[in-house]
Amino acid sequence: MADKKLICADCGKEFLFTEGEQQFYKEKGFENEPKRCPECRRARKQQRNQNRSRF
Repeated sequence: MADKKLICADCGKEFLFTEGEQQFYKEKGFENEPKRCPECRRARKQQRNQNRSRF
């Protein structure tokens, strides 16, 4: 398994899906590759957490 270059669905930036991350996804049973770069994933997670705390 080699590192893969992917394009973020949110910002359009190219990011690396490393061999280690691919192995982690496989171990967890995830079938899809990430659609967002680490920065956009972090921002999206933070926004979801803020929305939860309002209720």
